[in-house]
Amino acid sequence: MNETQEKVLSGYVSSINGSLIEIKGLENQVRLNDLIRVKNILGEVIQIYSDHVIAQCFENTFNLKLNEKVLSLQEPLSMELGPGLLGKIFDGIQRPLEATLLKSKTGGFLERGLDLPSLSRKKKWLFKPSKKVNDYVSTGYIIGVVQETPLIKHKILVPVGISGKLTFIAEEGEYTITDEIYRLKRGSKENTFNMIQKWPITKHRPYRRRSYPKEPLITGIRTIDLLFPIVKGGTVAVPGGFGTGKTVIQQSLAKWCNADVIIFIGCGERGNEIADVLKQFSEIIDPKSGRPLMERIVLIANTSNMPVSAREASIFSGVTIGEYYRDMGYDVAVLADSTSRWAESLREISGLLEEMPAEEGYPAYLPSKISSFYERAGVVNIYSEDDSNTENLGSLTVIGSVSPPSGDFSEPVTSTTKRFVQAFWALDANLAYSKHYPAINWLKSYSKYPEFISDWWYERDVYWPEIDIDWYESRRQFNNILSQENELKNVTQLVGEENLPESQQFVLFISKLARNGFLIQNAFDPIDSFTDIKKLMEFTKIILLLYHEGQQLITQGYLIDDIKDLKVIEDILRIGSSVPNNEFEKIEELKKQLIYEIESLKLMRGVLKKK
Repeated sequence: MNETQEKVLSGYVSSINGSLIEIKGLENQVRLNDLIRVKNILGEVIQIYSDHVIAQCFENTFNLKLNEKVLSLQEPLSMELGPGLLGKIFDGIQRPLEATLLKSKTGGFLERGLDLPSLSRKKKWLFKPSKKVNDYVSTGYIIGVVQETPLIKHKILVPVGISGKLTFIAEEGEYTITDEIYRLKRGSKENTFNMIQKWPITKHRPYRRRSYPKEPLITGIRTIDLLFPIVKGGTVAVPGGFGTGKTVIQQSLAKWCNADVIIFIGCGERGNEIADVLKQFSEIIDPKSGRPLMERIVLIANTSNMPVSAREASIFSGVTIGEYYRDMGYDVAVLADSTSRWAESLREISGLLEEMPAEEGYPAYLPSKISSFYERAGVVNIYSEDDSNTENLGSLTVIGSVSPPSGDFSEPVTSTTKRFVQAFWALDANLAYSKHYPAINWLKSYSKYPEFISDWWYERDVYWPEIDIDWYESRRQFNNILSQENELKNVTQLVGEENLPESQQFVLFISKLARNGFLIQNAFDPIDSFTDIKKLMEFTKIILLLYHEGQQLITQGYLIDDIKDLKVIEDILRIGSSVPNNEFEKIEELKKQLIYEIESLKLMRGVLKKK
């Protein structure tokens, strides 16, 4: 940059207020969200006035002085996208934490002003071209493939808004991400490209069209997959107070859900908690492939002691990386823990700006900020050379945990988030304290997705002639049993369970069986930690079979104690932890035993009547 350009693009610090700085001399040179640099500190323009500019700094402003020179970088905060993202840990503005800590002189803490590339410039990748010279390509076409990890093929895509005829493409071989891979000519202009793309974090990556979700995101958690399912491309909020199991649910989803790529964002949580999460992820073996789980995960860690401005950026950084892998045709899940800490950073910055506060001090634009995060989820038809293929889909699922103070779901972040998500898994402190995990309250939670995925489940239904109901009807009946239990709760407290009619006692018995055997699930048990779809359906049906058969027995005059004495009930209660997914025929054996014991009970009563 020559001296004239530097004068045009530079200003000076005129005021410092925490992480915010006021700059003069750049009023006519910058746009909203442009990056600035002052004394190696990176910042972002958030307000522009006629005589000054306000920028938020992504690092602390200690020892910064007035009149320090400020340089405009003339570009927004963007993610560097290319091979090398998977398995890496970044901070909120995509600085690689492992490489940063090696350079840091403060031992364990990030040193201010460290400027390192997000992706390695030295590592070589085996590039395999999929196009040839003179081919015409445009946005989303696959130029070639790099095997980024043994689990994920990284597709080198033509960047957004670019098209032309290939005049050169590299032969199969090893290249760094900065090496020339191909050249495109459009008209008389020829451009050269490598494996890197950059994309602003606050801007959606484009797609051809949105599609309706048709496939569930299987989590392996029975409560979720049956009662409160989520689809690929869906949105979920997971609110819960301290100790209710939000982080364990996020880890279980990362390990077991059937997404191809996981983006885990640790936003504003305690440093030791995020360190534990990172350590656990590094040790987990992917159950589907037997490979380290880190080979399909990108981790973004922004702890509570890091600057709030970078915390605000971290959420959108993760979604931008997720959209990039979505554009390759993958199913991506973005797990954000927690959006409350992100909202608190918005409140802190808003306070420094002296904006008019809304409820509980949060800025008035909190709803638009939250919606701009969740609305980036979806199932989309991606740009590709075969635009006639309507099944050419990629999906981005967003699951955000919320940490309401004292578990109060009426506070602004939780209540606002509820407006923009289609599934709500409410974690209950009372359930958690009674060791009921996952502590998802079935009365406060909901999902609006069952209608979208009922056909998918119907095609995979397990047929039992004794109880011919599908997943959708099973879900309805399960909810009905749990609702009846809740309605009977107050009556039970007044008169005692033993004074209720036999039919109502039986409902309470079945609901207790469903809660203790089906809804409780041990995330650390090698068998119980994941339930596949076939075991889920058979487990559901054997409980409902007992419910229907028991109702008939009660109607015929049998006592509740006769049903409770059936030996098979203890085995049904232990199905979750005793029957592996690949041995589901054991559940069918239990079904035969249940029918046999019920028939024996009827036969015994018939014999007694004759006597």
